Amino acid sequence: MTRASTDPASAPAVPDTDAPAPRRDFIRQIVREDLASGKHAAIRTRFPPEPNGYLHIGHAKAICLDFGIAAEFDGLCNLRFDDTNPAREDPEFVTAIQDDVRWLGYEWASLRHASDYFEVYYLAAEKLVREGHAFVCDLSADEVRAYRGTLTEPGRDSPYRDRTPDENLDLLRRMRAGEFPDGARTLRAKIDMASGNMNLRDPALYRIKHVAHQNTGDRWPIYPMYDFAHALGDAIEGITHSLCTLEFEDHRPLYDWCVDKVDLAGHPELLAPLLERGLPREAGKPRQIEFSRLNINYTVMSKRKLTTLVTEGLVDGWDDPRMYTLQGLRRRGYTPAALRLLVERVGISKQNSVIDFSVLEGCLREDLDAAADRRMAVVAPLKLVLTNLPEGHQEALAFPNHPKDETRGVRQVPFAREVWIERDDFAEVPPKGWKRLVPGGEARLRGAGIVRVDEVVKDASGEVIELRGWLDPESRPGMEGANRKVKGTLHWVSAQHAVPAEVRLYDRLFSVENPDDESHGGTYRDHINPDSVRVVRGYVEPAAADAAPEQSFQFERTGYFVADRYDHRPDAPVFNRSVTLRDTWAARA
Repeated sequence: MTRASTDPASAPAVPDTDAPAPRRDFIRQIVREDLASGKHAAIRTRFPPEPNGYLHIGHAKAICLDFGIAAEFDGLCNLRFDDTNPAREDPEFVTAIQDDVRWLGYEWASLRHASDYFEVYYLAAEKLVREGHAFVCDLSADEVRAYRGTLTEPGRDSPYRDRTPDENLDLLRRMRAGEFPDGARTLRAKIDMASGNMNLRDPALYRIKHVAHQNTGDRWPIYPMYDFAHALGDAIEGITHSLCTLEFEDHRPLYDWCVDKVDLAGHPELLAPLLERGLPREAGKPRQIEFSRLNINYTVMSKRKLTTLVTEGLVDGWDDPRMYTLQGLRRRGYTPAALRLLVERVGISKQNSVIDFSVLEGCLREDLDAAADRRMAVVAPLKLVLTNLPEGHQEALAFPNHPKDETRGVRQVPFAREVWIERDDFAEVPPKGWKRLVPGGEARLRGAGIVRVDEVVKDASGEVIELRGWLDPESRPGMEGANRKVKGTLHWVSAQHAVPAEVRLYDRLFSVENPDDESHGGTYRDHINPDSVRVVRGYVEPAAADAAPEQSFQFERTGYFVADRYDHRPDAPVFNRSVTLRDTWAARA
């Protein structure tokens, strides 16, 4: 992109230094080459989640890549639900996944389901049988495993491998008619039982399952296996680049086998069921490309383990702000921009690596530092009475909503004789280097002036319950002594005007870098951080209480907080800590 001179005749165009540099990685290079060579006139991608759970932060990388590349190259990206295993799937997850994709800032070109193509998959299976590329096998699941062999030993042919195409076609149709019980037979590809790639040792293409499907009801007693349905789904939709994580690299030869042997582009009659239903079809030959997953320490991303955390009550549901589901991260106050920034920073490669959790937190801090307005809140309140102010004194002080952006304007913060300060901002016996309040010492109340503690009030147990002090009138805003230097500056809220709030102080869910590592004893359940959440009662200035749900602020000197998505109300504020102002875990390493 260039920026032209105001007089094109007198000056050449100059580079637009504000334009972002094009992203460079091996996938984008493949796409650029395919477009330049004319192999593809347009790019089509897809995001194909199985609706058997909530999406987690690892899926954010796939979403950003699938949708981002399509947008970057003026292509299209479909959202396709891999609903081939109805026993494990739920419409609740379908709704949540759509919500997550849109929350991240993306919109799909077309919403598809693998179940849209069940008729096509079945016709493709019959084609493979007729051509001798697939057979019906009567081996049980245990027998199939025994026949498969090992990584160092070839497998053995099934005794049913040599059935004739007519016999196999008859059995397949009887499977389709629901004649056989679950597990009695499978349709298997006929490839190579001696292959070094275990995925090519006559893999299953269909299994019998008498389970009702949320979209097709009881019409199908057989369901396609993932590898078969995924490859053909991509071909049906005309997907040009099928982007998968590295664990599917060994599945790529089977993916290509399914696409090539079925050959939808050469056999458009297989797509007739879609034509009859008015469904779009773009038969083509997709290319599968693998990339490394997003791995972050101090987390678990297995759907099975996340499900266990929920079902065993170790967290408060899928959207618990400590969870690494997108729903949980959203409720915690993570922003779509922060997650997109994380994906950009991590980059795209074929090398598996583990990203430090601080990188994720740093992306959120960077986004919120620019995006979040400032407010004052006190989470561990201690009352400070300014005795030289008259009873009933109150005034409004002007504070900028954002110190780096004047366009955000200012707000009026009420100030009165009694204020709440943080309990941790006072010490009777200060440690070395202390810069906050002590008996007889001074500190600045942000925007209000310099205060001195004259009296410490304690209860019967000796706990400090109130400070009484003096506000220097010459240090008030606009006065001659307003710039007098003191060591510490404290935030505060007016005790008369502040709104009581529930403040949920969230931290990392796990206390060890690799919760999955069982070599040190125990399981991930045993490494839940006991301090991952602490609920306190604090006070917030009125402008914070008026926040909308999911609105984020920087509570000055405390951290970044978000008004809870569900529980927050202006008359009963609830704020979740999104992230501290600085990395508090680095010193623990």
